[in-house]
Amino acid sequence: MDLKDIKAIIDLMKKNSISEFELERQDFKIRLKRGGVAPQTGSYDEGSAGYVSGGTLATVVPMPLPALGGAAAAAAADMEIKAPMIGTFYRAPSPEAGNYVEIGAEVNPDTVVCIIEAMKVMNEIKAEAKGVISSILVENAKPVEFGQPMFKIRPA
Repeated sequence: MDLKDIKAIIDLMKKNSISEFELERQDFKIRLKRGGVAPQTGSYDEGSAGYVSGGTLATVVPMPLPALGGAAAAAAADMEIKAPMIGTFYRAPSPEAGNYVEIGAEVNPDTVVCIIEAMKVMNEIKAEAKGVISSILVENAKPVEFGQPMFKIRPA
């Protein structure tokens, strides 16, 4: 798939008001997701796009920043780490071990923030962004759905 095909898919998404698109072929997978708020300039905002080739993708979607002041503006600027699969969310590598991250912890794109158990396989989920954990949105040992927000990160 080349850039021309991807642009054609984006145009179809705009014309048909489609918010998410995912295509998988052999060893190629593409996922496009439109942002929740259209930009003021009138240009198209795909929100986030991810490419996976045999690895785990934790989608980090920047949230639009409305004209707010103070703490409300800071909270709106937070990014979300979303579950890349369905499974059970664990904050630590084992029941006896400490949590991977806590609120206020600094993370970088390679920082493991949790594990999702899916079909008896433990999948480490990385932050995929640099910043500070501002919220933990899921309780330990609870199920998560694909795309469900798990953490909020304040960009650094």
